[in-house]
Amino acid sequence: MARGALAPYLSHWTAPDGWVHRRYDRPRVPGTVRRGRLLFQTGRADMIEKYGDAIDHFRAQGWDVSAFDWRGQGGSGRLTGDGTGHIDRFEQLGEDLATFHAAWVDEAPGPHVVLGHSMGGFVTLSALAAGTITPDAVVLVAPMLALRSPVGQWAGARFARWQVGRGDPARPAWRRLETDAAARARQKRLTHDVARFADQQAFRREWPELCLGSPSWHWVAEAFRATAALRRDPGLAQIQVPVLMLVALADRLVDARAAGQVAARLPQGELVAFGRDCAHEILREADPIRANALAAIDAFLARRV
Repeated sequence: MARGALAPYLSHWTAPDGWVHRRYDRPRVPGTVRRGRLLFQTGRADMIEKYGDAIDHFRAQGWDVSAFDWRGQGGSGRLTGDGTGHIDRFEQLGEDLATFHAAWVDEAPGPHVVLGHSMGGFVTLSALAAGTITPDAVVLVAPMLALRSPVGQWAGARFARWQVGRGDPARPAWRRLETDAAARARQKRLTHDVARFADQQAFRREWPELCLGSPSWHWVAEAFRATAALRRDPGLAQIQVPVLMLVALADRLVDARAAGQVAARLPQGELVAFGRDCAHEILREADPIRANALAAIDAFLARRV
């Protein structure tokens, strides 16, 4: 999505505590039959621009699309001065979503759908379980319901908490390298589509003010804590909103098994799993995978909304 093309559809939304978020609203493609409104929420370190082609797909299906950059990333300001991805507590993001969603629903008639990718999927499902949002349907794409950890959830969480106590909790958990080898490793974790990954690298060069570096140790510790709490939440079994969950079985960033276990507890949950040819960014994957994912979402919304 070109920066200039985005500008007419950008505005700002201010949370109750005064935090200013960058907001995006764009109507469906002219001539399409209106389906309703879709709120598209991205993952950690993402920006609205990164998912421009997916947003355009839903607009072509007749959806008026909205989005906002999460607090601390994209065009919504920073919580650190050095570009490290940080959060005080994940509940803050859920409160932002609930407040925005309540006003957004009142702005125009629905149906209203929320799509959340990765961290955005976690925040969306947390809000559903808490009953602070009740859209007509939800789509979770590679939701962050557990981090992939080589030492397991318990040991990973304990190590992150230990690191938080050793120094500045906002210090980066690792150093982001900009070598060719590091870029290739990131690409394999995110997508098999080399061209789309190249676009992402171009975003970082062109719009560094919208990009984040590595997460802080506190972010990592919070992610372990908050995702574990959601997996134990009895509110999952009370969610009556239809939920479609797309997971990549070979995901190296979030745990697809944990997502599958959560999906099985949702009264109106559906799961679509992708194999070894799919990495974390399902909607930015190679065209055959991406097409199958979008077709699954379209079919789900046609049946459920």
